[in-house]
Amino acid sequence: MFDGGSGAASAKSAQPAVHSVSGLPVIDLTIASKRGKHAFRVEVAASQEEQARGLMFRTQMGADEGMLFPEETPRRPSFWMKNTVIPLDIIYIGTNSRVLNIVNALPYDLTPLPAEGLAIGVLELNGGRAAQLGIKPGDKVSWKLPTVAKAAA
Repeated sequence: MFDGGSGAASAKSAQPAVHSVSGLPVIDLTIASKRGKHAFRVEVAASQEEQARGLMFRTQMGADEGMLFPEETPRRPSFWMKNTVIPLDIIYIGTNSRVLNIVNALPYDLTPLPAEGLAIGVLELNGGRAAQLGIKPGDKVSWKLPTVAKAAA
């Protein structure tokens, strides 16, 4: 489940996995839809610098991989695809940890792609993956941020 607070991590917690290309922490994220639960391994872009770079210049991403942009304070974000090579599904996650809206984003498109409400996070998946898995607005999104990502935010 989303852990937006600064709660202490378990003493047994191991260091999070780190993505080989971005160097960002990698965590488990689950989306519960009418078709069942879908598990992803996502990079966490927690700092402003990490979020500004996002998936720019990346040429590939695994089918069950993605990038999460957690928000410390809910806001109405808008994304664009500057220098982003691969098509993406941009999934805005509302304050109730449910999908607000999904935007199909095209490579290099500078058109602002806004959330339809206040968001606590944004998830980027490969373009078309949400439709393929039947992910829709209202589906429940769960994750727990590693201590490292919380401190960097």
